[in-house]
Amino acid sequence: MHIVRYRREHDDTARVGVREDGVVRELPAPSVAALLHETVADLRELVANPGDVVDDARLLAPVDGGTEVWAAGVTYLRSREARMEESSEADIYGRVYDAARPELFFKSAAWRVVVDGEPVAIRADSGLDVPEPELALVVNRFGELAGYLVCNDMSSRSIEGENPLYLPQAKVYAGACALSAGIRPAWEVDGSDLAVAVRVTREGAAVWSGATSTARLKRPFAELVDYLFRADNFPDGAVLSTGTGLAPALDFTLRPDDVVTITIDGVGELTNPVVVGKDHFDFQRP
Repeated sequence: MHIVRYRREHDDTARVGVREDGVVRELPAPSVAALLHETVADLRELVANPGDVVDDARLLAPVDGGTEVWAAGVTYLRSREARMEESSEADIYGRVYDAARPELFFKSAAWRVVVDGEPVAIRADSGLDVPEPELALVVNRFGELAGYLVCNDMSSRSIEGENPLYLPQAKVYAGACALSAGIRPAWEVDGSDLAVAVRVTREGAAVWSGATSTARLKRPFAELVDYLFRADNFPDGAVLSTGTGLAPALDFTLRPDDVVTITIDGVGELTNPVVVGKDHFDFQRP
């Protein structure tokens, strides 16, 4: 089962529901943010009894309202190595990998998130760009783990590598954050050892692929969530992407019209074509 946002044909109102075996059923809630106001126990009870079948649902990004997307960095050994390879200040990545405090950064407002099938972007002023396949945690306003998503945390390696203080520009721009269409409830999946795979195709042929497991994540989910909630409140909940364990060699960069596919067992699949620049996006702030 997945919790989804959707629109019906000839209706611009975004709604929420559950999707199981390809069938969407409505839920009596106005938004995903409203669902994240609930405790996990209450959410579990609510989604267990969906309503009528929706036969014309078009799936939307699974975040809305004031829900924010955040991300963690350098949480896998491969990420540490990749950051050190690309950076002019390599030692800071080694230090943060071993530090008590994790690296956390803001990634996207809900209204800027793209979903499965929509384009992701590389910056026009960047020369080295990669997808970052990640398991994302969906956390309610109480800091409880409610579910999981697939995230593509797009990144400019050339911009961050030039200076680590450029990380917001390397990570936060139009088309930089993609999430799979459905939230897999946390009570249905054990997230501690999930297979993560990525494939980039170019003109129909694979040009880069890789696989890892969330078992290689250095920091427990609870630790990452604890640091996120230590000094801030999230009244509409939050999505926290847990970092990537997959990075290509420095001779690989994404190109326009590449297609990125990320699969996480038990959670979902996310496929996005690649474009360059912000002109491909017309985000409508609610």
